[in-house]
Amino acid sequence: MSSTFYQPDTVTCNGEKFKIFITKDQIDERLNQLGNQLDKDYEGKKPIFIGILNGAFIFLADVMRHVSIDCEVDFMKLSSYGDKKVSSGQVTELKHIDAKIEGRHVILVEDIVDTGLSMNYMVKRIKENNPASVAVCTLLHKKEATHHDVQLDYVGFEIPNAFVLGYGLDYAQEGRNLSQIYVLDSDEK
Repeated sequence: MSSTFYQPDTVTCNGEKFKIFITKDQIDERLNQLGNQLDKDYEGKKPIFIGILNGAFIFLADVMRHVSIDCEVDFMKLSSYGDKKVSSGQVTELKHIDAKIEGRHVILVEDIVDTGLSMNYMVKRIKENNPASVAVCTLLHKKEATHHDVQLDYVGFEIPNAFVLGYGLDYAQEGRNLSQIYVLDSDEK
């Protein structure tokens, strides 16, 4: 099924040029696969998906549309980037989850894992609340940029250590609305 969204080959954001990296059709195909796997792994368990704001909101919405299991949703908001292209090295929790997760099956949903710092922080925070299980689902993983041991149970795409934009990923809060994922034109694909 082809998307009806306008999908330019290149975009400009904050004065920098980005080129197409992962198409909407590739994202849709991978979402179908992830949804099928989550349905199988969580059959009869009613997990709670916890999206990490702001980046994961589009990915989380699409993941939820691709599963048929009973489930719930909540959100956390963390920051380690601010308006920069690289992590500050410190994680700040800006919004706590509202749901009670003790004894629950929790699936953390993130847009991108690079250094692993934020993901390690989130897993530790969730485990402090004694869930039945914790799994991590990320759209993108920059494996070569990961400096911390990190739990990743469901990965949409492994990508090189390049700056990406679109499908929820931003550059200084811009570009999240793009329906595809773009890479900074100066970065290698």
